[in-house]
Amino acid sequence: MNNLYTFLSGPALWAAFIIFIGGLGLRVAFLFGLSLERDRVFYNHADAGWGFRSILHWLIPLGSVSLREQPFFAVAFYVFHVCLLAVPLFLLAHNILWREAFGISLPSMADSVSDILTIVFIIAALVLLLRRFMRPEVRILTSAWDYVLLLLSALPFVTGFLAYHQVGPYRVMMIAHILSAEVLLVVIPFSKLAHMVLFFFSRAFIGFEMGQRRGARTW
Repeated sequence: MNNLYTFLSGPALWAAFIIFIGGLGLRVAFLFGLSLERDRVFYNHADAGWGFRSILHWLIPLGSVSLREQPFFAVAFYVFHVCLLAVPLFLLAHNILWREAFGISLPSMADSVSDILTIVFIIAALVLLLRRFMRPEVRILTSAWDYVLLLLSALPFVTGFLAYHQVGPYRVMMIAHILSAEVLLVVIPFSKLAHMVLFFFSRAFIGFEMGQRRGARTW
């Protein structure tokens, strides 16, 4: 058990980060090259202002028309993504690891705040899961892999919360926490979860097309 913990918190962690960063970089480079080959017309009317507006409309809660049409889901969607980024980056225990491994440290949130955000995240994840079951137009587009990705996104939060509060065997929970987080990092570049980066490119392209070329703002 100790050897497994040492491996996961050492070489496996470095490998996961390398695959995560390298995989995302390669995917962006590949898609960029593909767009130059097949969609070069987009670059004829590229405009940073319209691209930024398109991105901003989807970063602001209820900023887009489609999100305002389903406010309950929009709030859950926004909370899910904010917590998904904020807790891993600003958790005090993680920042200690960042400093030891990479020599960097980010501002840290209190453990009580991270606890609240973790619970809020889990609730938001359940709302998104129920939406996939209850909304026919969403259910028909949802594959088994989509449910797996949602589960993979939630597992590090659930196992980390249980480990911190010492619910169940602590060492087992910590191993499950680290392993689930590393699996998630490895999966991200090769799945729909890569939208954490690709989102900015796709929204900018929509801004180029709908704003700069067509003069419309209904995105």
